[in-house]
Amino acid sequence: MIYSILLFGLDIVVGYTGQVSLGHAGLFGIGAYTTGVLLTKLGLSFWLAVPFSIFITAFFGAILAMPALKVSGPYLAMVTLAFGTIIQILINEMTFVTEGPMGIKLNKPEIFNIKLNEEQFYWLVCLFLALSLIVVHRILKSQLGRAFEALRGSPVASDCMGVSVYRYKVYAFVISAGLAGLAGSLYAYSEQYISPNTYNFELTVLFLLAIIMGGRKTRSGAIIGATIIVLLPKLLDDIELFQWISTLLAICICLSAAIAVVKKWTSLQSTLTPVIGTVCLSLFSFQLESMTDWRLSIFGLMILFVVYYLQDGIVGFVLKLSSYTKRSDESISEQHHSSQSTNLQTLGHAQPSDSSAGKLILDASSILMQFGGLKAINQVDLKVQQGHIHGLIGPNGSGKSTMMNVLTGIYTPTQGQIKFKDASIIGQTSSSIALSGIARTFQNVQLFGDMTVLQNVLVGLHHSFKSNFLDVCLNSKRYQLEDHNANEQAKSLLNFVGLGGLGNELARNLPYGKQRLLEIARALALDPELLLLDEPAAGLTAPDIVELTQIIKKIRDHGITLILIEHHMDLVMSICDTVSVLDFGQKIAEGKPLQVQSDPKVVEAYLGGSSPAVA
Repeated sequence: MIYSILLFGLDIVVGYTGQVSLGHAGLFGIGAYTTGVLLTKLGLSFWLAVPFSIFITAFFGAILAMPALKVSGPYLAMVTLAFGTIIQILINEMTFVTEGPMGIKLNKPEIFNIKLNEEQFYWLVCLFLALSLIVVHRILKSQLGRAFEALRGSPVASDCMGVSVYRYKVYAFVISAGLAGLAGSLYAYSEQYISPNTYNFELTVLFLLAIIMGGRKTRSGAIIGATIIVLLPKLLDDIELFQWISTLLAICICLSAAIAVVKKWTSLQSTLTPVIGTVCLSLFSFQLESMTDWRLSIFGLMILFVVYYLQDGIVGFVLKLSSYTKRSDESISEQHHSSQSTNLQTLGHAQPSDSSAGKLILDASSILMQFGGLKAINQVDLKVQQGHIHGLIGPNGSGKSTMMNVLTGIYTPTQGQIKFKDASIIGQTSSSIALSGIARTFQNVQLFGDMTVLQNVLVGLHHSFKSNFLDVCLNSKRYQLEDHNANEQAKSLLNFVGLGGLGNELARNLPYGKQRLLEIARALALDPELLLLDEPAAGLTAPDIVELTQIIKKIRDHGITLILIEHHMDLVMSICDTVSVLDFGQKIAEGKPLQVQSDPKVVEAYLGGSSPAVA
């Protein structure tokens, strides 16, 4: 149960944000030694030692996270591994505090003047496990959990939805460290003796193995994983128990494989290796006279089997198996026409008045974006009037999407000025630009594929939540009201783009064209004043393009200004008020659609020669 508490936190980092931490054994040790030192040196009670252990470990987690999370992948793993090693060395060397290699002895806690025995302490840990489970579940089902998961799905899209990638990575790590501190504190009381050798690299590997084996992004997976890593050494010490377990495993695998093949969920060939492997393991177990010589080899083979065949863990495997039965009876329902009568209830913008019709909402001047010697954008001016649809067209490679990235803070221009509502946005982060009122979609769809359609839109509504961490943990009325309102707004936006019946579908399962529409709904959730659409009609059928045209017009009618990048000239020419044309990073034309369409430079850029109109 103590390991489960730690794994709840580790899963936030590994399963939800997608970061690999090898420093949680060190954080576990900080929690344990904080309790040990506070108890033996200062004589603090259990009710003070535990909160202090959580707070101090969370503080060290923040110290680790702030520099470490500026890197990712193997670099992050190395930084956290170094942190764990340093903590172990400090515990060993700081004898004036930690007693060094001698370790610290302590007694079971005393609560209300009653010294707990083993059984009473067991139920106390049960209580902490239940509380941790409730708190973590609430966090991960809240806007915080959606933010954490969005970071894994697409960091770029997260930033452009107003969810700061760096900030929420640190936030996740601090919460995870706090849970590691709680687990360490309880472990110290449980073992009644702590020493530096306990919190080593092998323990970190076991924690990661537990997350993989149990299943990421599930609390039940953490509990199953913790159970496995605690019981596995016992299993490999008792040869008779190992024989029975291996035989039971072989029977389960064979039955599962037979059902999967009969139901045509998978092929016979793909099931042969796990079936043969588990049967051989079972037969081999009955040939052993002693486990001593084979213990590590069997342990290694079991790890390889889990990593290769159970990449989603035991819980993930069961969920996937159950989803096959549902998938055979379900089909994705589509509601194309429901959106036509749905209003943008989430947007507070009124139709633009005559006085603001000619006002510039975006003024980009002399923009230069240089990558080495390549000028992707070369001294481009872009002036967008409020309430208008401003088209930005050009051949492939002309710099349109680069311009989008500059306007949304993904790139900082080499030279030039960008003013949004008369305020400069040069140097601001993508998240701050998004929160100032600029939303966007992407040329290559950037959805959070492992999240549902409704959850994707709720990430866009992250800015509407004012609830803090404590509100979420306590499930306060303030948080409940905000969550209810956000869900209603998200459903309204899905109805607006014609996805009202698909809220519970995973985003990655949507057809490509509907993924485009989902991106628009998610961008509208930011309640923007300027919406940048990067090739929204790509992948849509002719009827879908007609519907998209109506959606864009209704967005404009609600007072939202749009910049539209598109290769469908019929769409651009029918709805845009002004069109700018880029070619090789330079603006070659700008004006009304009909003027631009007949401009010789534009015709040459698209067709390579003279023609009366752009096709």
